[in-house]
Amino acid sequence: MPSQMQLSRSIVDRVAIVTGAGSGMGRATAVLLVSEGASVVAVDRDADGLQALYELVPDGSPLHLVAADLTASDAPATIVSAAHQAFGEVDIIVNAAGVSFPVELTDEGFADAWRLTFAVNVDAQAHLIAACLADLQRNGDGRVVNIASTEGLGATAPMAPYTASKHAVVGLTKSLAVELGPSGVTVNCICPGPINTGMTADIKDEHKAIYARRRTALRRYGEPEEVAHMILSLVLPASSFTTGAILTVDGGLSIRSN
Repeated sequence: MPSQMQLSRSIVDRVAIVTGAGSGMGRATAVLLVSEGASVVAVDRDADGLQALYELVPDGSPLHLVAADLTASDAPATIVSAAHQAFGEVDIIVNAAGVSFPVELTDEGFADAWRLTFAVNVDAQAHLIAACLADLQRNGDGRVVNIASTEGLGATAPMAPYTASKHAVVGLTKSLAVELGPSGVTVNCICPGPINTGMTADIKDEHKAIYARRRTALRRYGEPEEVAHMILSLVLPASSFTTGAILTVDGGLSIRSN
């Protein structure tokens, strides 16, 4: 059992990789972890979105940008190598990158949407964790947080590729929590509900308000920063006995029965 001295609530000098850091929850997480003293490797396919991070953190912050396509076979090795060169061995992974394509089973583009959705939402998470495994296990205190969705706890049509991928993230999290637990690595999952991100930007504000009033206990959409703070809680050294948890950050969406 870790001593009280080891149960630190500080991530100063911890090295974190955050995918999907060019926008939304990934961006908010990268900024928050930097503000808490971590050295952050921010990953996204959107180079411009990554560059905007520099405007959100103080000059000279320990922030390194990696523009990468997570579906590329060499992406995990490239990201880990960049982390090692910039800051050293990796302590924290936040898999926040994700895509969503509303598509019906009989649509012409269903197969392509299925493959790409799983490549980004599931495969990339597993491959990055594998590439960092030696780092995460070296001190017995590695932290992994995978972002799923409340879609990983239920289903909405026409979202089969997205919904199935998020159920897969939940399963991946639970399985790796059991597999990696003996080495001290914790693996947890956050299922955000309605959050104001790029994925929801096209929904009109009045429609968001109606949905939130009807479906959430808090009667509003959440903000990316609210998800980021839950992620921070899970990556703290002190969060040493929480693993395999599937946590909702959804304003009470998942508890409503009507």
